[in-house]
Amino acid sequence: MTESATPDDPYLWLEEVAADTALDWVRQRNDRTIAEFTENDRFAALRDRIRRMLDTDDRIAYPGRRGEYLYNFWRDADHPRGLWRRTTMEQYRRDDIEWEVLIDLDALAAAEDENWVWAGPSVLRPDQHLALISLSRGGADASVVREFDLRTKTFRAPEAPEYGFSLPEAKSSIGWIDADTVYVGTDFGPGSLTDSGYPRIVKRWRRGTELTDAETVFEGEPSDISVSAGYDRTPGYERHFVSRGTDFFNHEFYLLDPDTNGLTKIDTPTDADASIQKNWLLVNPKSPWQIDDKTYSAGSLLAIDVDSFLAGDRDFEVLFTPDAHTSLGQYAWTENHLLLGTLADVQTKLYVLTPSPEGWSKTSLADVPPMSSTGIYDVDPLDNGDEYMLTSSGFTVPPTLLYGTVGDGTETLKQSPAFFDATDVITEQFFAESADGTMIPYFVVRKKGATGPTLLSGYGGFEVSRTPGYNAINGMAWLEQGRVSVTANIRGGGEYGPDWHTVARRAGRHHSFEDFAAVAMDLVAREITTPAQLGAIGGSNGGLLIGVMLTRYPELFGALVCQVPLLDMRRYHKLLAGASWMAEYGDPDKPEDWAFISEYSPYQNTRAEVDYPPILLTTSTRDDRVHPGHARKMAALLEELDKTVWYYENIEGGHGGAADNAQVAFQNALIFEFLDRHLAAEPAPGHARA
Repeated sequence: MTESATPDDPYLWLEEVAADTALDWVRQRNDRTIAEFTENDRFAALRDRIRRMLDTDDRIAYPGRRGEYLYNFWRDADHPRGLWRRTTMEQYRRDDIEWEVLIDLDALAAAEDENWVWAGPSVLRPDQHLALISLSRGGADASVVREFDLRTKTFRAPEAPEYGFSLPEAKSSIGWIDADTVYVGTDFGPGSLTDSGYPRIVKRWRRGTELTDAETVFEGEPSDISVSAGYDRTPGYERHFVSRGTDFFNHEFYLLDPDTNGLTKIDTPTDADASIQKNWLLVNPKSPWQIDDKTYSAGSLLAIDVDSFLAGDRDFEVLFTPDAHTSLGQYAWTENHLLLGTLADVQTKLYVLTPSPEGWSKTSLADVPPMSSTGIYDVDPLDNGDEYMLTSSGFTVPPTLLYGTVGDGTETLKQSPAFFDATDVITEQFFAESADGTMIPYFVVRKKGATGPTLLSGYGGFEVSRTPGYNAINGMAWLEQGRVSVTANIRGGGEYGPDWHTVARRAGRHHSFEDFAAVAMDLVAREITTPAQLGAIGGSNGGLLIGVMLTRYPELFGALVCQVPLLDMRRYHKLLAGASWMAEYGDPDKPEDWAFISEYSPYQNTRAEVDYPPILLTTSTRDDRVHPGHARKMAALLEELDKTVWYYENIEGGHGGAADNAQVAFQNALIFEFLDRHLAAEPAPGHARA
């Protein structure tokens, strides 16, 4: 594509995120949307109910276990920004857990007059007396990093005598080597970031020295996605690593000699996931891998001794092979075992694989109920042996946190209460035939026999699988009203392994859209709903999906909700992190790629003569991953063409769209009020149907 290939963009000025003119435009539309959908009792009741659920102490406080401590970040009504805290396993088993509060983020934000949003910790082990804390302004991906002393519960000063590690706001990577040394990738100045805005250079930084004096250990190319380095402290297997992401799906993996900074490449396919635990190298190829006369399947899991591999051995042991119905969902090591989760027609099964001199053995880990998802939640092979935690839930089954030790079975550690009435609500799985004959699975959740207003959701990208899970907000706002909720497992995701994803990349993107449309038509054919009562919702890449439904399949839907979306696929690679996704979508600057991207890009395919269903576009000013300009410009274009469009932009929230529970409650109540207005049998009190 050249700059003259399409007309000039009249709404380019809306890409100026914080410009006064752009923000004035945003505020005007926010005010209009708020006035239309939030000034009624139904909205207020749902918003308040969601907020109570999000703030209640009855929720599971999901922990991350590191040795003797279980860490948790917690928000509630008294702590809207949140508390970082920890406890012991003995305490966690109690109903009245005693938590040691480490950081009160509300107090910190007030004291520093900053809009801090929690972005996560990295705790030094095994001592656990220091942590690297990432804090985001308003929920952006970019964050500041500050060292925290868990003994004094204070941040360490970056100057003498503490010389605490500290980084200014950037999309950084940082991790411990020891108490006085870290690997760091950040914005070191001009030329130090990739075209996607992530670290291009990684350094070894020693306490008491300036960041400018840190030792460079690796440099990538500007066209790379990012580079990083790390340290594995497993006793007897200590190793240093470098990873170089050449695009979103390809990376190079090296062992690093810390004395010479010499690199030894782990010569696996660049599109494979490769990892090392003790003496084992695991490889999960994403495309068929041929070695001599053997071909290892895409989506398989392979194991080999690391030293043997480095010496040239390629005789892998195959731990998992996918089939037409079953894919690899996840895997994780305990100290002595490999836990394996598979998806069989998008439903999970769990196994334990154990290496021994005689080979690998395989047994079931735990029974998994149908129409549910049970996943490996937390393992800590360094400090907690063969213990593990699992989390399990279904569309109507509240989450359960399970704990166990390999060989000793599992026990329920915590159980969430039900937050909506699921009486007589059932889950069914159906299959729709897509345009090319592929059968696309989808889940229908409804009261038995219910038909009418239906909400269809999907994603379809980056090999992300949509599996059954408890959604209390959807249950309160939708299922309790006797309505129908549908989750589509379209191509582009990972539900059936890498091939399910790769067929919908780049020029194959249309498969994702055709799959979603096929599910929509199948719901009507089964008389579950009608086009006028069928709504659809999606965010990020799923927002692109919704944009295509608007512009390519408008006759299939009665209303659409498009969240933090990509919509202008002509310019997506020039906005924020967009360049990192060209392996998924293609490069619009190449005519051969623009040829297929231009066929579906919603912003370029909006037409004055087409009748579109009402759409609600939502985004965040602080989203520094998917640029808010996508949603802004699409709303402006639809307005120009006199289409029914509503717009809401949260000033905070980052790519998640909301920075605290109050914002989550508000936005969800807004979305369901919009859907109620356009899809439900009865309008809200005091409102006529739009």
